[in-house]
Amino acid sequence: MSDAPVRSESRRAYRDALGAFSTGVCVVTAHTPDGAFGITVNSFTSVSLDPPLVLWCLDQGSERHDLFAAADRFAIHVLPVEDREMSDRFAWGVCRLSPDEFDTEDPAPPRLKNALARLDCAAEQRLPMGDHLTVVGRVLGFDSRAGDALTYFRGRYGVAADTRQEPK
Repeated sequence: MSDAPVRSESRRAYRDALGAFSTGVCVVTAHTPDGAFGITVNSFTSVSLDPPLVLWCLDQGSERHDLFAAADRFAIHVLPVEDREMSDRFAWGVCRLSPDEFDTEDPAPPRLKNALARLDCAAEQRLPMGDHLTVVGRVLGFDSRAGDALTYFRGRYGVAADTRQEPK
C-alpha cells in the first residue's frame, strides 16, 4: 500500500481497484435553465438519518457539471435492472428529458417514472474534492417499490435481486 498520489501510469490500476466495489446505479435529475436533465451516477450514499441527508459526486470535467452544480433541487433515482439503456443514455448520450419521461410537481425536480426508489432533495452543501464536486442533499420526500436493482461491478452491469418479491 502506498500513500503517494495516483500517477498517470497507475490510473487504470486505481480505477480497476475502485471497480472492485459493486455499486447501485442511479440517475440524478434536475430542472435547469436548459430544461429537465439527467446524469448517471454510481457515487451515491446515505449520510444521515436525522436529518435525512444523502450525497452524490459530480465529475468537474462533465459537460453537465455547471447545470447540476447550480441546481438547488434534484432527485436521485435508483434504477431497476430493466433500465440499463437509461443508465447508458444519461452516462454518455442525450441527457435532456422529454416531457413523457418524467412527472413533476412544482417545485419538485423531474421524477422518472420507473425508479425503484426516488429521493427528492434540496442542495445542502457543495464540496469541491479533487476532480469531483460532492453534493450533499437534504431529503424532502421519497418513495420506493419492489424490484431487482441495476448494479455496476468491474465495468459491467449486474443485478441485485430483491428477495422480498413474491415468487414468480
